[in-house]
Amino acid sequence: MRQHQQTLTVRTEGKGLQDITGLVREVLDVADVSLGTCTVFVLHASASLVIQENADPSVQRDLESFLARLVPEDDSVYTHDAEGPDDMPSHIRAALTLTSVTIPILDGELRLGPWQGIQLWEHRRHGKARKIAVHVVGD
Repeated sequence: MRQHQQTLTVRTEGKGLQDITGLVREVLDVADVSLGTCTVFVLHASASLVIQENADPSVQRDLESFLARLVPEDDSVYTHDAEGPDDMPSHIRAALTLTSVTIPILDGELRLGPWQGIQLWEHRRHGKARKIAVHVVGD
């Protein structure tokens, strides 16, 4: 059994979903595993990961719009605002989504559906350099 771990740095441009499937596939190529699993983990408390449609951009817009309505930035109940008015809402949005995803590997490829992609979801208004750990295990 082989293991490979690599940390990616992805620069976001502010709120929204960013497809990182290609970057994860590059790590998988280096790992040289044909059957196993790939775990992707975001090392931040105000960003998250989702596996979601990557063909129609309106899906990402609708997801972002829904989460903004669910967790608004202008709620006076928040007390944690050390980094601005988007601070606590970003933490809540990350808590409601995922910090890691695991994808099966078959024949050296990520076993994603035809319309699925791995998305980094930035919840902060301003872009940040986000660290993502990718861990591949298999034969």
